[in-house]
Amino acid sequence: MKSPQTPAAEPASAGLRYGTGPGRWVLAATVLGSALASIDATVVGIALPAIGRDFGVGLSALQWVVTAYTLTLAGLLLVAGSLGDHYGRKRFFVIGVIWFAVASGLCGVAPDAPTLIVARALQGVGAALLTPGSLAILEASFTPEDRGKAIGAWSGLSGVASAIGPFLGGWLVQAVSWRLIFAINLPLAALVVVLAQRHVPESRDPATVGTRIDVTGGALVTLGLVGLTYGLIEGPSGHWGEPGPLTALIGGVLLLVAFVGWERRVPAPMLPLSLFSSRQFSATNAVTFVLYGALGGVLFLLPIQLQEVSGYTALQAGISLLPLTAVTLALSARSGALAARIGPRLQMSVGPCLVGLGLMLLVQVDATGTYATQVLPAVLVFGLGLAATVAPLTATALAAAPASQAGVASAVNNDVARTASLIAVAVLPAIAGITGAAYLHPAVFSHGFHRASLVSGALCVLSGLMAAVLIRNPRPAAGAQAPSEAYFSHCALDAPPQRTRV
Repeated sequence: MKSPQTPAAEPASAGLRYGTGPGRWVLAATVLGSALASIDATVVGIALPAIGRDFGVGLSALQWVVTAYTLTLAGLLLVAGSLGDHYGRKRFFVIGVIWFAVASGLCGVAPDAPTLIVARALQGVGAALLTPGSLAILEASFTPEDRGKAIGAWSGLSGVASAIGPFLGGWLVQAVSWRLIFAINLPLAALVVVLAQRHVPESRDPATVGTRIDVTGGALVTLGLVGLTYGLIEGPSGHWGEPGPLTALIGGVLLLVAFVGWERRVPAPMLPLSLFSSRQFSATNAVTFVLYGALGGVLFLLPIQLQEVSGYTALQAGISLLPLTAVTLALSARSGALAARIGPRLQMSVGPCLVGLGLMLLVQVDATGTYATQVLPAVLVFGLGLAATVAPLTATALAAAPASQAGVASAVNNDVARTASLIAVAVLPAIAGITGAAYLHPAVFSHGFHRASLVSGALCVLSGLMAAVLIRNPRPAAGAQAPSEAYFSHCALDAPPQRTRV
């Protein structure tokens, strides 16, 4: 089964040139479509305190607001990519955008937390349908010599969208209501649908003819993650004595084991386990899991700490992380170029340690002090570490797979990162002693946040040590292009990684 980012076979429509009018329209449609998912993923964290106050709910409900979206997105991403390859990438991209818009409308009018959580899960389904299609459309539509430019532009503009998200969300939450962070998706989605219908050519992957979509694999992994997450969120909240959380946790683990067994025997698996026969691929994804788990957990808690403890407004909390995005966007390309010259091992070892140091510096954040003395130093060190790490990590995961499986390797690495973040959001608050209504008590929450920052920082350092031991620099092939002449670009943190020559 083809992955969401499998390079397309050469269809008749693959003739668009970068910089032409038709090419710009296709690029605009795909960038704006992926921006729907990336902005929403970053903006919701800023709104969590307001959502909690409006609905009068505890931390577990806020965890579900975040994880419900990630659950369906991570569980269905590979299946959704296969649907586009089989039945039309443009078709499922448009379906995903419309689905996402409808779910966003439901989020915006949700009368209570359970309704919002269900709507967020539906949003994740829409994001799973549209996210892989955006890159696959670029692969299928542009001429081979212009694909790198188009995907590079897509990557950079997606990073800008991710940076705008917290700022825009903070302003809307502060000026009007958290509900508007979902309402703004509706006109943007309408614009994307119009652009796609008018300007985006349809494409399919001829190699999928006669193959079947691994729907069973998608169902097993999604339901397994649901059970696992439910148990990990609800159990530590004082419900271990009840049968539900423990049953869900055990059932989730069994379903994930069944997923692995199914993928081993199905002729066209959603997740080709043969990829993990590569030590480099397995090691890179292990590093990804630990690193992104640490990041996901602490970044879930940070906006709450800033607003409920440090007294930031929603807008100030959104702006506070802009230097992180700026540093990452400014330095990631150079980091990729350096890794191409010297190999990824050094940066994948040192970078996560810098990320860990940045997270540990967050223990300074409390009710006293200023942004310049408490938050900014941590954000800058954190950003330097990410810039050093992300591009080499993505390129290493893709380089470790056969060229014919570069797309599925990209999707797997992306899904590993999302799954790690999902589990961390479920587990880290309990480890830090933040449960129930603790986020409404600044002293209690702050103590737990500082503990969570240290735990997450230590995990990042662990991922760097894992890279130092497990990652190997590739030997240059005879006659290969000099590494200094090219580097691998990568997409924004919340977008699927993509390997391109620039």
